[in-house]
Amino acid sequence: MNASVRISVSSLRAHKRRFAGTFLAVLLGVAFLAGTLVMGDTLRASFDTMFGNATSGTDAVVRSAGTITTPGESQGVRQPVDTGLVSAVEKAPGVAAAEPDIQGAGQLVGANGKPIGGQGPPTLAGNWIDDPKLNSYQLAEGRAPSKSGEVVVNRGAAEKGDLKIGDTTTLRTPDPVKVTIVGLATFGGEDGMAQVTYTGMTRSDAEKYLTAKPGEAASILVRAGPGTGQQELVDALTPVLPKGVEAITGQELAEENTDMISGQFLSLFTTFLLVFSGVALLVATFSIHNTFAIVVAQRTRENALLRALGASRRQVTASTLVEASVVAVVASAAGLAGGIGIAAGLQALFPAIGFPFPEGDLVISGLSMILPLAVGIVVCLGSALLPAIRAGRTAPLAALRETAVDQSGAPRTRAVVGSALAALAVAVTLTGVIVSPSLWLAGSGAILALAAFVVLGPVASTTAVRVLGSPLDKLRGVTGGLARRNALRSPKRTAATASALMIGVAVVSLFTVFGASLKATMDQTVSRSFAGDVAVSTPSFGAGGSGLSPRLAPAIAERPEVDTAVGLGRGVAEVDGEGRALTVTDPVALERTFDLGNIKGSMRDLGDDGIAITGSEADKLGLKTGDTAQLAFTDGKKQTFTVRAVYGRSELAGDYVITRDAWAPHRTQDSDTLVAVTFKDGVSAADGKAAVEKVATAYGNPEVQTRDEYAQSSAGGIDMMLTLVYALLALAVLIALLGIANTLTLAVHERTRELGLLRAVGQTRAQLRAMVRWESVLVAAFGTVGGLALGGFLGWVLVKASDGASDSAFAFAMPPFQLTVVALVGVAAGALAGLRPARRAARLDVLRAIATE
Repeated sequence: MNASVRISVSSLRAHKRRFAGTFLAVLLGVAFLAGTLVMGDTLRASFDTMFGNATSGTDAVVRSAGTITTPGESQGVRQPVDTGLVSAVEKAPGVAAAEPDIQGAGQLVGANGKPIGGQGPPTLAGNWIDDPKLNSYQLAEGRAPSKSGEVVVNRGAAEKGDLKIGDTTTLRTPDPVKVTIVGLATFGGEDGMAQVTYTGMTRSDAEKYLTAKPGEAASILVRAGPGTGQQELVDALTPVLPKGVEAITGQELAEENTDMISGQFLSLFTTFLLVFSGVALLVATFSIHNTFAIVVAQRTRENALLRALGASRRQVTASTLVEASVVAVVASAAGLAGGIGIAAGLQALFPAIGFPFPEGDLVISGLSMILPLAVGIVVCLGSALLPAIRAGRTAPLAALRETAVDQSGAPRTRAVVGSALAALAVAVTLTGVIVSPSLWLAGSGAILALAAFVVLGPVASTTAVRVLGSPLDKLRGVTGGLARRNALRSPKRTAATASALMIGVAVVSLFTVFGASLKATMDQTVSRSFAGDVAVSTPSFGAGGSGLSPRLAPAIAERPEVDTAVGLGRGVAEVDGEGRALTVTDPVALERTFDLGNIKGSMRDLGDDGIAITGSEADKLGLKTGDTAQLAFTDGKKQTFTVRAVYGRSELAGDYVITRDAWAPHRTQDSDTLVAVTFKDGVSAADGKAAVEKVATAYGNPEVQTRDEYAQSSAGGIDMMLTLVYALLALAVLIALLGIANTLTLAVHERTRELGLLRAVGQTRAQLRAMVRWESVLVAAFGTVGGLALGGFLGWVLVKASDGASDSAFAFAMPPFQLTVVALVGVAAGALAGLRPARRAARLDVLRAIATE
């Protein structure tokens, strides 16, 4: 072992506490990253197994070949297949059994009268397939449905809705259907496919409630006979299938289902967590760098003595990097163990919060271990590199004199570079927001702004601490003044310590501002576009729920209190070769209930061959009133429509509007997503709402809301997102607080003699503790104020860039209450971080402290 390694190991043994904060910062960052990767691998493997088990008896699937996919959706809509194909499929060589698979939306109502699920994952219904090998669901209790009104439901949905065999409840299809539960089922051995709910009906009921007409199915499931492989079966089926219908293997179906989960939920979820892992590691970088910078500064004389005794620059630098390497390896290894623990905890926690984790052992891949370990080591070594180089440059003569621990103030070069970065950030950001709307340009400007804040930190810290600490002289007297002077002593250190907290607060503020802006946008949209008095709606968050019955709006319109009730349905078609969502409604009632802006043409004349589109879509397609456009539907039919109206605003009304008569020949399962109701003059809000609720009760009891309530519920998913964001960012803030506590602890060690002198001239222990705590509060306040400013700016950038890149108008909102809470939490966290260093300072023995070199 060479000399530099021996010195490094000896130093680590003698000063283990110096690196406690660094150790914990690396450990937490690596643990979060490793836990995310392990959880992602485990989820993928579990879903692979679950879908593989569920489709193990299905050797081939016959379905429509084409799909229509609308913007923002990854899964397209397929044309149904004719169930008459079953007889032809059964006659194909190698076929042992074939069953039609009818699928649609069906939402169960629980024992408490509330719908089960629907806040994201789908609520499915279909025909119960008697062949157990072809049925993805296995009967666990009871029996299969044998007559109209009998159903089998997945066991997870039954438990969530407090339902059991023999109970009678309502199934929204979306028309309410009274059903009796006769059996409970599992999916791939689980109580359900995550939070997806499933209801199995008789084939006749499924055709009656889930399809536009009898004789249609989503697909035909095929089982091969002995000795026939899946690909061999597909090859045998292909010649007997009509044009536009395809056959795929069961293995391909399982892979598609897994890819759908991985491509949508898992990829989004793991990417979301990885972003926060990156934030945590970025915060850790500042804390680690600050620790090593202070340690190197404290060892100036020690390093100078080594240089005077013959140690080369390279050896001194290497000794510091060896210390960093030991801390990095040990902390990262501990972080891997912590990551496995985090993944195991989430696996146990998910079912408790309503997201059943498919059963299975944790999957720990080599990449999930090697990547976090490598990242932890690189982050730690990279953070220690500059302090190590600085240590190697220590002059031997420094051993002959007392050297200030930190001589760095705020050099002019830093001010110039920081100002240049700030100017460039503003220019790039404004270009991406105003001149040429671009999320990429705006994002680049945001990164430059972050860099400018970090570079300008020491320049700004002196002024900021003076301003923030000025009340302390009056409030805390000499103690407050000393705390302020200690924070001013090293602007670079103060800025570096506060930067970690600044980044955490900035990200919290960014999401707070963006979330408030999204809610304000939704409120603005509803207030501007929706002129009705109440709304009957389906869940606004996610794709779940069965929708509303198209008969609900006409039934509400018959009430004497109601002037207009209009339902908004949804269809899909290809327009000019691209998938587009269609709003299916009564255009006359739509015009009376929604503000559509300036209208060219007439909404009254659409009929069954007319269409209304927004001005933005008309400009894209080069259309005007009187022109024609060809629409291709999922049933394979094409129809020419005449543009009879061009309206100004889409928002709630959508970009394309057709009548129910125009949609009827092409519809599948018909439903509305919203019913808007306007009361007659003189009808009070309470009386009108009560009348609508009375009608809605007979249609599955959907929620009736006032306009303000509807706007608030539409933004409900934003609050859920923010809650998750705050929980995840707590880790980054915790790492930042560890950095502040570690910096103060090292500062207390460095000022041991000074603190002893203060105690000797009369400062009490309580005053000493208060001085250290207030220094911590000032550092935290500086980081919090900087984070709020940066987060507010980045929030504005994100909102404006999204506004420019989208057809919808975004509203910018700065929520004062939430941001005040963030500020108070940041400052309180600073006070908390100063508790341990303050107690340690107060325990110093006065005589020993004075005698310390």
